[in-house]
Amino acid sequence: MKAKVYVTLKKGVLDPQGKAIHHSAELMGFSQLADIRQGKYFEISFNNGIGESEAREAAESIGRDVLANPVIEDFMVEISA
Repeated sequence: MKAKVYVTLKKGVLDPQGKAIHHSAELMGFSQLADIRQGKYFEISFNNGIGESEAREAAESIGRDVLANPVIEDFMVEISA
């Protein structure tokens, strides 16, 4: 069982790295872009035998308590076999 955890900045939080990437992409000719925001991606592998609900609960706890700063970041968890 695997969990994918996506951590992104909350809306309204300034994202200078995303702005720099957006500017560079525009210089490369990608003029149709509205916005680019940066984030982090984590893969968590669990031992065999763990159930989907237990894996989701563990991944959400890790996302909330370890991977994301709740003041400025949101996170989302996806579970796959």
